[in-house]
Amino acid sequence: MLACTYTRPGVFELKEKNKPQILDSKDAIVRVTMSSICTSDIHIKHGSVPKAVSGITVGHEMVGIVEDVGSDVKNVKVGDRVSVNVETFCGECFFCKNGYVNNCEDKNGGWALGCRIDGAQAEYVRVPFANNGLNKIPETVTDEQALFTGDILATGFWAVRISDIKEEDTVLIIGAGPTGICTLLCAMLKNPKKIICCEKDQIRRDFVKKHYPQIIVTEPDNCLEVVKKESEHKGADVVLEVAGSEETFQMAWQSARPNAIVTIVALYDKPMVLPLPDMYGKNLTFKTGGVDGCDCDEILSLIEQGKIDTTPLITHKYQLRDIEDAYKVFEEKLENVIKIAIVNE
Repeated sequence: MLACTYTRPGVFELKEKNKPQILDSKDAIVRVTMSSICTSDIHIKHGSVPKAVSGITVGHEMVGIVEDVGSDVKNVKVGDRVSVNVETFCGECFFCKNGYVNNCEDKNGGWALGCRIDGAQAEYVRVPFANNGLNKIPETVTDEQALFTGDILATGFWAVRISDIKEEDTVLIIGAGPTGICTLLCAMLKNPKKIICCEKDQIRRDFVKKHYPQIIVTEPDNCLEVVKKESEHKGADVVLEVAGSEETFQMAWQSARPNAIVTIVALYDKPMVLPLPDMYGKNLTFKTGGVDGCDCDEILSLIEQGKIDTTPLITHKYQLRDIEDAYKVFEEKLENVIKIAIVNE
């Protein structure tokens, strides 16, 4: 089968590999019908993910059809259409039982697919702990609608859940890339008083204005001023940082009102510094970490009900055989790209 492979830092190559096989009674084999390229894949390519294993098939956003199951897989069967969770989790350890599946204690727990074990940008993928990692797609939901369920949409949903957004809140979301927009969609479900979106890229600002006209849109140079103007308490009640730069990290706590919640969703390329003397007295609550992706059934139900629609994010489609061209467009941000769907014939 064809598989997009992390050959060495800086290089992905489309290679022929053997079709995966069941290795454990809790495994499933999924025939991938659609996958996507994520910014995290670019981080792997350039060596920013130390856990990434050379030679693995990359990719962790996917939907497909169950091809085979191990003897202990009961939640899905051969022929089911499924979304695949970015997180691999056993469901039995302390962290899994408390909903902290990103920190599953199993050796394959956490972000494994497309990082430590073979992932989605291929014709087939082996999914460990398939009872937990696969979610049936409702019949009325298309592959395009379900594509981001297990990763960036799960991330936005988790970030909003831990941010405790209330209807009287002013919420600031920093970053309107794919994960930022998914976070925005999930924040809208909470019906806060105001949502402000800060984004440096004009194309992405225009995207938000076009599709979500109720959102207040600003750019970084004006963000602090806009937030103070639109907030009742000298800053946002909740800030979600989804951009991932040193400037946006600082902007996050500076934009927050005293006693606010600041949720760090972004992945950074280098350590960030909290200037505690400057922050003293703001009494902020910081929340951060990798997504606990255990809400996928609820997310798929919301998609089925029409309450979440991420299909506008898909601006480009490529066949798997052309994935190297797709990476060039995505990484260099060509042709107003937001997300690329990789379609298997």
